[in-house]
Amino acid sequence: MLAGGGHTHALLLRRWIMRPALRPQRTLIVLVNRGSTALYSGMVPGMVAGFYSREACSIDLRDLCRRAGVVFVQAEITGLDPALQMLQLQGRPPLRFDWLSLDVGCQTRWHGSDGAQTVKPLEPFLAWLEQRLAAVGDPTLPIRGGGAAAVELALALKARGLQPELLLRGDSLNLGSAAANRAGERLLQQAGLAIRRRVDSTTPAALACTGGEAPPWLAAAGLPVAPQHGRVLTDAHLRVEGFPALFACGDCAQIAADPRPASGVWAVRAAPLLADNLKRCIDQPQRPLRRWQPQRAALQLLGDGGRWDPQRPRALAFRGALAWGPSAWLWRWKQHIDQRFMAGFRPAPAMAQAAAMACRGCAAKLPAQPLAAALARLQPDGAPLPPEDAMVLERSATGELLLQSVDGFPALLDDPWLNARLTTLHACSDLWACGARLHSLQALVTLPEMAPRLQEEWLVQSLAGVRSVLDPLAVPLLGGHTLEGRDGAGLGLALSVTGVGPAGGLWPKGPLQRGQVLLLTRPIGSGVLFAASMAGAGSPAWVDAALQTLQQSQAPLVELLAGHGCAACTDITGFGLLGHLGEMLGGGQRLELDPAAIPALPGALPLLEQGHSSSLAPANAQALALLDAGGPVQLSRPATAAQLQLWIDPQTCGPLLAALPADQAAAALTAVQAAGFGQASLIGRVL
Repeated sequence: MLAGGGHTHALLLRRWIMRPALRPQRTLIVLVNRGSTALYSGMVPGMVAGFYSREACSIDLRDLCRRAGVVFVQAEITGLDPALQMLQLQGRPPLRFDWLSLDVGCQTRWHGSDGAQTVKPLEPFLAWLEQRLAAVGDPTLPIRGGGAAAVELALALKARGLQPELLLRGDSLNLGSAAANRAGERLLQQAGLAIRRRVDSTTPAALACTGGEAPPWLAAAGLPVAPQHGRVLTDAHLRVEGFPALFACGDCAQIAADPRPASGVWAVRAAPLLADNLKRCIDQPQRPLRRWQPQRAALQLLGDGGRWDPQRPRALAFRGALAWGPSAWLWRWKQHIDQRFMAGFRPAPAMAQAAAMACRGCAAKLPAQPLAAALARLQPDGAPLPPEDAMVLERSATGELLLQSVDGFPALLDDPWLNARLTTLHACSDLWACGARLHSLQALVTLPEMAPRLQEEWLVQSLAGVRSVLDPLAVPLLGGHTLEGRDGAGLGLALSVTGVGPAGGLWPKGPLQRGQVLLLTRPIGSGVLFAASMAGAGSPAWVDAALQTLQQSQAPLVELLAGHGCAACTDITGFGLLGHLGEMLGGGQRLELDPAAIPALPGALPLLEQGHSSSLAPANAQALALLDAGGPVQLSRPATAAQLQLWIDPQTCGPLLAALPADQAAAALTAVQAAGFGQASLIGRVL
């Protein structure tokens, strides 16, 4: 278990990608981090100054894990139980480990009552900064702190039109030596930034950049920590003192007998040693662990961001008692080092064979043509089965309808909890599309061939992911069955879902009726986003946004749509928007779609424009015939090629598509948007 996506762990993943033989071979490796990306600290001041984009400074952990054969779990770590070997996570069950490496970074060491925004963790600070920059007001920005991070931050914020001033506890900066302090003051003076000295802790400040401390849950777990900043104490092998199965590195740790200040320099240089020692512990226990004695001092480069004076970007360099600069060549050198570091994490170019990999999730569904042909052969003399989302089993004594559906697919994600949550939401949408509420559910879980303890852990995580959907709705998981995948088969989940529908009848898929208006409850485009991600393309932020959308339960929409006269409904899944819309049409109906009204998930259209697509999309393309001249679907305005591809993109946890009376449609849209589905849209009308 790699807890945290700090620089050492990121370099560890890169090392395993470049030299797979160095990766421990007889174990499952999991990385847990709160975000799918990690910001490279060396470029953060330049990003704050506007010199770099956020994406240019972000290490894509999800992609690194995919290429390194490591399971990525996006979750907030809240605690650790070393005795039970459990890593505790927010909002989901703990994860059990055999070996644990901690690289969880630090937080700003400030506990004052002045309401100052702390700089670390970086994500809340960056959100605060965007709000501050958008507000019109006094540009003065007092920053508590005098170290290298505070100096760089002040220079970066100056570039954004603010007027920072540093509040020092003592008389001088804290850059490690008198020479470095003097050089830093020259740089601040040339930028027109003020320094206030001997400021007590009661003086109000807007920001606190006062050094770092480790997350408090490390000490609460009973690990040995340094009293002044809570960093975990390790031996020279990076093993936590007294805990032989635990390693620690980066800003959350220090070697007890040879302490060094928190710095990215040592975090980077610890990676090869950590890689070797993990390999030896797991695969080569007969070999002694390597010892590390880091250098006493390291060269540090401090840049001014290059934006407050774009013609003269400069940087300082200091090591021990020596200092150089500020100078332009040092700035160019720093840029070269930073950009070379980030280049090492860029994914390999999206190769044609990677782009053609078979998709998972609902994009793994059988194409419509062989499915229809097989069903027709089973009933050569009978009427074809209606294409309903769920089938009625019986009517209860109270008149309610009992209905059932089944769904499932190969795992969309390696994370068993999140995969199970998405699969459950996807399967339940078949019943919600009928206007039914959930009654109960059974699960068929397929687990990879692995050690029994791992199978137990993956089963716990999968069933907990299922229950994360059911428990808020007070719906029971009745039981189910388990299988072991053979011949390399991975994680899979299938669900039998039972629901109860109103006595007045269920919503059919169709046929649509003249005058009805079509409401789509949320954006589409998940198929191309995950296909591109498998090929190492696209932005990690796009996948994050898609996962946030897909995890939202659509159960509350059943009552809302029923209250506004919903007459027909389906969910948009593997056959894409046009394929499922075709199922709603009866003989002779015509409808008009507005291309501009059909919402897309962030990144979907740009990826389609670049030629990415799901492996199921070509089979879905037969539905484009609905748009042919004289066909049943007309467009209110021309559509781009990317929009047409979006409409045949297979969806996992796709939206509901509801047909509403024209006089109820606007009110229904308002209600759906108010329920948290802000991108719901009225996309067309039946002519």
